[in-house]
Amino acid sequence: MTAEMLYIDPETCIDCGACIDECPVEAILPDDQLDIKDEPYLQINADYYNDHDADGGLVPPRKSPPLPDKELHVAIVGAGPAAFYAAQHLATKQSVKVDMFDRLPTPYGLVRAGVAPDHAATKGVERTYASTANKRNFDYFLNVEVGKHVTHEELTDRYHAVVYAVGAATDKRLGIVGEDLAGSISATEFVAWYNGHPDYADFQVDLSGDRAVVVGNGNVALDVARILVSDPDDLAKTEIADHALARLRESNVKEVVLLGRRGVAQGAYTNSEFLALGDVEGVDIIIDPEELTRDPASAAAEADGTLDSTIATKVRLAREFSERSTTDGNRRIVFRYLVSPVSIEGDESVDKVVCVRNEFIDDADRVAIAPTSDTFELETGLVLRSIGYRGTPVGDLPFDPIRGVIPNDAGRVTAEAGGDVVPGLYVTGWIKRGPTGGIGRNRLCGEETATAVLADFIDGSLVDPIKPRDDVDALVTGRGAHRITLAGWKAIDAAEKAAGRSAGRRLLKIVSVEELEKAAATAEG
Repeated sequence: MTAEMLYIDPETCIDCGACIDECPVEAILPDDQLDIKDEPYLQINADYYNDHDADGGLVPPRKSPPLPDKELHVAIVGAGPAAFYAAQHLATKQSVKVDMFDRLPTPYGLVRAGVAPDHAATKGVERTYASTANKRNFDYFLNVEVGKHVTHEELTDRYHAVVYAVGAATDKRLGIVGEDLAGSISATEFVAWYNGHPDYADFQVDLSGDRAVVVGNGNVALDVARILVSDPDDLAKTEIADHALARLRESNVKEVVLLGRRGVAQGAYTNSEFLALGDVEGVDIIIDPEELTRDPASAAAEADGTLDSTIATKVRLAREFSERSTTDGNRRIVFRYLVSPVSIEGDESVDKVVCVRNEFIDDADRVAIAPTSDTFELETGLVLRSIGYRGTPVGDLPFDPIRGVIPNDAGRVTAEAGGDVVPGLYVTGWIKRGPTGGIGRNRLCGEETATAVLADFIDGSLVDPIKPRDDVDALVTGRGAHRITLAGWKAIDAAEKAAGRSAGRRLLKIVSVEELEKAAATAEG
């Protein structure tokens, strides 16, 4: 009420658009939609918050030093959540130019190809990413593979900083006999298949048996189990890939068994995901009360009322599920605790899984288990391992083979763990810290790395590029890349949504690289 205009703090704005919707005279615009004549307001907004707080009161000037009076050019390799949160933080500075590279024709990483199609609310973060991509100081190099169409050295020659946000590309293996039989696949492959990842459009999944076994009980394992037993008519309302929907309509799977090697208190799923399983129409959750054994520490804490509330809720929900009645004809998700697979058997394809029951053993430092002599078999034609992800080496960059990450210090790549910093080279996301945490954690991670880039730019530790970045487009095109820009991605998005409207769905994914390129070409000529 005391300021001469409305000021929006670029440091704290998350581009949610709420203020735009509320303005009765449409006087608030996203920064990417400002006319050139109005762009000075970007700096006016930023300057106001140098000495004012969010209520308009005077405060001591912000202590962060100004950026040098020149452009900062940053290449980000990867287009998932961590990449976008780093880009979002960097692109608030008008003098920072961000180019984002990804080998796929589409952005958003695991938000597009990893989040379950029936979790539409989670995919809403794409709106924030789209706002970042719309900024004038941001460019897409989609459908461009670093290492093939442009080398790491060529990027470092043309950018002050190169940020790798390539995730954890492979899944962990069980290391048991029979793991490579037909019908034994990773949850990573299955998720990519039903989400329409171009690499898995022709992936074959055998759904002819009535039981599937999932090794692991994290959120991805729960997603896999839920998709396998959900009513295809319900899935048809989501953005699940058409080829997966057609195959699931023919599926014979009636039961999914999830194997967790430790106890109920150590279930790797979140309570919200666990609870939501109970609301899936036509599906019973089966838990044997005899298997709800707690480790000694958890049992003691539960008895004296000091058990962590999250773990207590996990135990309570499992107990409640175990007491539920079942319905004839319903499909089933069965949770097994303190059980590990020891072999997968079959002639040419999976016939059964041999399992061992585990027991808790004394260990003061951790919840430890050991196998017993009690084994049993589960007949099945489909086994999906879901025991975690692992990063892989990126070209000649330093790599920690034990942790599966690129060694770094708060995002700054180091020659080795605890070693010297490699100037101008950064990481963010799972390749930085390992495969832990979801979208919220990736936001903090991306912002930390972006802050490191800006700090290094300010203190002069970044070396100026020896070549201009203007030739990158010609460079990658000359090597066969069919680069997709923002206009091309918008054309793909529009085509998918138009097809979705015709089918009564939010969108229908295009799953072929060739078809994605064709859709993009309608905008890019």
